[in-house]
Amino acid sequence: MDLGMIISINLKELRQERSLTLGQLSKISGVSKAMLSDIEKGGGNPTINTIWKIANGLNVPYTRLMDGVEKETTVVRKSEPEVQTGESGNYRVYCYFKSTPVRNFELFYAELDSDSSNTSIGHSKKSQEYIYIISGELTVHTYTGEYALGAGDSLMFDSSQNHAYINRGSKTAAFMVINFYPN
Repeated sequence: MDLGMIISINLKELRQERSLTLGQLSKISGVSKAMLSDIEKGGGNPTINTIWKIANGLNVPYTRLMDGVEKETTVVRKSEPEVQTGESGNYRVYCYFKSTPVRNFELFYAELDSDSSNTSIGHSKKSQEYIYIISGELTVHTYTGEYALGAGDSLMFDSSQNHAYINRGSKTAAFMVINFYPN
């Protein structure tokens, strides 16, 4: 099943569990009623920030909208994760592990093109983000400041606030992201 259809099924299930209309979900998420309807019908591939807005509105981890059935032992091959893009297409993430009822984190591989940036809306309350730079250079802007990172560097910050990834370098930055949701 493709990612758009999985998001469609999970969104409808979560919305109905909470007895929310599309209009009510639109108000609490900041995503238009028309876009929510289109996503529920499987008609779109929502951007990363759109998924964050919906997840925050529903008060669930980002990957809860992408939940599928997972085995006890899971191997994820490089070719398996589907790409998700930021609004401008210069930021790409690949989800390797989603948050589940027994796993309170998500693991992503991310790429940010040279001379570009991507702003991420705040994640759920008390969430933390851990970044490890694989290659290239990345500046992360958080509410506490800007942090310049190179290959092998790591950063942890409160991701419940808006934050931005900035690549001022001449080559694509590749990095791992773990979003952690404390209980």
